[in-house]
Amino acid sequence: MADTLLIVEDDPQIRRVTEIALQTAGFDTEVAGDGAEGLAKAKSGRFSLIVLDIGLPEMDGLTVCRTLRKSDDTPVVFLTAKQDEVDRVLGLELGADDYIGKPFSPRELVARVKTILRRVAPPEPEGNRVRGNLHIDPATHSVTFGGQPVTVTSREMALLDILSKRPEQVFSKSQLIDGVYGVGFHIADRTLDSHIRNLRQKLSAVGCSDGIETLHGVGVRMGACVGAA
Repeated sequence: MADTLLIVEDDPQIRRVTEIALQTAGFDTEVAGDGAEGLAKAKSGRFSLIVLDIGLPEMDGLTVCRTLRKSDDTPVVFLTAKQDEVDRVLGLELGADDYIGKPFSPRELVARVKTILRRVAPPEPEGNRVRGNLHIDPATHSVTFGGQPVTVTSREMALLDILSKRPEQVFSKSQLIDGVYGVGFHIADRTLDSHIRNLRQKLSAVGCSDGIETLHGVGVRMGACVGAA
């Protein structure tokens, strides 16, 4: 069954070009012409990925992504005419998976979409990983601490996946970026720091205040995950 993608873009020409490119690549698509409509459709949970313009009427793309990330981790690719690095970093910190500036090549968009879908595809079942009271199941994208569910994004799950495989190893930022985003993907360290901070906050909210340990000047590793302050 083909993946179904949601395109949220107010420019009819760009929307149509994007739709044709993705359909030609074998994807099913649905479209929305403004942020409010896009958010309503996105919340249905039936999409494998969302292509989201930032400069939307009714509700801008950053707001759509921020709202969606409260309860949903569907991959998001931002389309935008803005080239400012602040916009790019903000979009990634909100949980977007990639960012493409306009004008863009439809072929490049398709390639990036395929890369993201391969990366977030469910891995082969390998069972739960247990660290203290933290249970991580990459196969079902589920995380619990002491039985309490923790909602994580695809980036945050990737971080947990890397750290929990080798809980005693200290990972440098460059190693984590390569593992989460793929080798050769360039992002600012502060974007990775934001993902780590958000994940810490989510774990702390359920009592796991020792889930991720930072060794200043060295790197990051898995904490004991027993809930100690």
